[in-house]
Amino acid sequence: MRNLRVRHGLSQEALSHASGVSVRALADMERGRTRGPQRRTVQALAEALELDDDEAASLERSAALGRPRPRTAPAPVGPGSLALPRDIRDFTARGPALARLLKMAQDAGPGLPAVTVVAGQPGLGKTAFAVHAAHHLAPRFPDGQFALDLHGMDPEPTPPRDALARLLGALGVADAAVPVATDDRVGLWRSLAGERRLLLLLDNAADEFQVGPLLPSTGRSLTIVTSRHALAGLESVHRTDLALLRREEAVELLTRIIGPDRVRAEAQAARDLADLCGYLPLAVRIAGQRLLSRPHERLGKLVARLATEGRRLDGLQAGNLRVRAAFALSYRQLQQDSQVLLRRAALAAGADFSPETAARLAGLSHDEALARAEELTDAGLLQSDVATERYRFHDLLRLYASEQVAAEDSPEVRDAALDRTADWMLRRATAAALHFDVEHEHALSPGDPDPDTAPTSRDEARAWLEAEQTQWLAALRRAHGTGRHREVLDTAQAMHWFSDLNQHWEQWVEVFQLSADSARLLGSRQKEAVHLNYLAWAHNSCTHDTQAALTSADAALAAARDSGDGLQEGWALGYGAGALQRQGRVKEAEKRLREGAHRLATENSPQGRLAELTILNTLGTLLRQTGRAAEALDLHHRSERICRAGVPGRTDGVITLYLAVTRLHIGNDLAALERWSEAEAPLRQALTALEASQVPAWAERTRLHLGQVLAATGHPEARTTLRTARDALAALRSPLQMEAVEALAALDDIGVATA
Repeated sequence: MRNLRVRHGLSQEALSHASGVSVRALADMERGRTRGPQRRTVQALAEALELDDDEAASLERSAALGRPRPRTAPAPVGPGSLALPRDIRDFTARGPALARLLKMAQDAGPGLPAVTVVAGQPGLGKTAFAVHAAHHLAPRFPDGQFALDLHGMDPEPTPPRDALARLLGALGVADAAVPVATDDRVGLWRSLAGERRLLLLLDNAADEFQVGPLLPSTGRSLTIVTSRHALAGLESVHRTDLALLRREEAVELLTRIIGPDRVRAEAQAARDLADLCGYLPLAVRIAGQRLLSRPHERLGKLVARLATEGRRLDGLQAGNLRVRAAFALSYRQLQQDSQVLLRRAALAAGADFSPETAARLAGLSHDEALARAEELTDAGLLQSDVATERYRFHDLLRLYASEQVAAEDSPEVRDAALDRTADWMLRRATAAALHFDVEHEHALSPGDPDPDTAPTSRDEARAWLEAEQTQWLAALRRAHGTGRHREVLDTAQAMHWFSDLNQHWEQWVEVFQLSADSARLLGSRQKEAVHLNYLAWAHNSCTHDTQAALTSADAALAAARDSGDGLQEGWALGYGAGALQRQGRVKEAEKRLREGAHRLATENSPQGRLAELTILNTLGTLLRQTGRAAEALDLHHRSERICRAGVPGRTDGVITLYLAVTRLHIGNDLAALERWSEAEAPLRQALTALEASQVPAWAERTRLHLGQVLAATGHPEARTTLRTARDALAALRSPLQMEAVEALAALDDIGVATA
């Protein structure tokens, strides 16, 4: 104190006036009569002397050494101490998280001590990060840095009472002076910690009840808590979220472990190894340690071993480091229902799953499954979607869960779970798809397995069908494979109109291949004709495989004639003609279309009228494309008259849709005749109606043709219209996107003005 005062040119009286500390107290400090002034006294003097942080910390250390202690002997350093574990030499990545933690420590005020929780799934490197951060932060906490393993994954985690005894011992409190009651230990610990600047690492915490009593309540301490659980009940804490490593970070970690020469020699194998480890730090470290212990083994050899899913977890072990063991610790801690849900969820198809899927697989109610899924998310065993109630596994955790379902559930139990889930999924998918079927447009969705949660509108039905696309398709496969062919037909039939609104989904080929096979196995030639026609449509419109489309259409034609179904015969002729036309066999295509139109003209059903409209429009398109635009326009005007007259038994919405498509053709006919100004109006009308009907495949086709007409007239909207069409067609994976690209290029060539 005397040295600092004299250096700043102050008398005792001047320093007393500036700090509020009495002259007598200052004199006692400088003479050594007062060896341990209170922290607030030291802070007041440091502020009056305008000391920097290092000088203030040095002064506080001097004062702290002189304060009375319950025990004068220092805390022991050895196996029983709370010294920080050694830092990891090859620690990699985590720069942003470390920077945030350092800033939090720097900005911490004298009020509420800072606490950060580092939580997440097994293997993320939470402890390694916390230890690394603690070593970086240690100089800021001169009064002690303590690390305490709370054994949260053990059958009996460390009780708060025992943890408090160890912390008090680390502060120098004699065993005999440690209070008996837990509350008294909490009080003493917080009183002593509040006077010190401590860094506390509480590793492997079990829950909030274990951690809460250990947190200092005042002072400038920093506590880092690691846990596999979210510890969401802890208030006023920061959260340090550790993500999986990026691919390049995983390769960097591997490089630091085994050396750059081996990684450079097999760069692609190193990247593949990072991929197979799922970018999980523990898995990458184990792979690296295994390779380090075998200096002559090629990386490609380990990659080949891990590439087989059934051997991957076996390969990810090195000494006592094992990915499987890390997962098992968390799994054994779960309640029985949570264990069942975790392992059965591995049976779900696709990258993620909903609570409904998990409930069916685990044999739980929806609410129970949701509660268990949230518990597993808090335990770091599942990852939840940020916007919807959907969950996913880390790849390695899914493999572990699959092992558990194979070990703990018999084949009969697994089959029952899959059948139960498939049945529920198909019933919900069928009911949702019927929202788009013109024959059920105003009806409630029948047969839904849970009417209380069923989609009630087209928007909700579409959202469910899109989100659960992988699940209901897997259910369709299972139903087909287990002989439930009637369910397959019902679902595929319900999907018919919905599929037409989503022609960019290539899986329609599989859907209708399964249903056509089921119809054949049921021995129904008429149903086989229906679903073979759907299959021909899917090959034509979704995958653009003209030969497969022609084969399916020919098979449908044979089945329709065998069963005497004139409607399906007409459709088969039309789908076959579409395939032939795309192959350049125009005369054959025209012959089939005329035959199909003639056959459908004899059909008096509403379905027959709609099919006739489709065939007439397709025939008109062929005529236009072969230089007979005037004939095509006459044919399309005939279709327009049929639409305006209406079709008994069909709603205005359906007829509006057909009229829109017909107007698209009329606009294209007029454009082919270079009657540009007349072509614009029907194309705009068609686009408005098709957008309102939410038929993107047809709407974007129309936008393309409108853009071409606008370009021909030099309209300022041409470029914007074509760009919008190009991007949308690309998203739909439509071959027409190239036509849009070429139209835009032509605009550039002729220098048409932009909007």
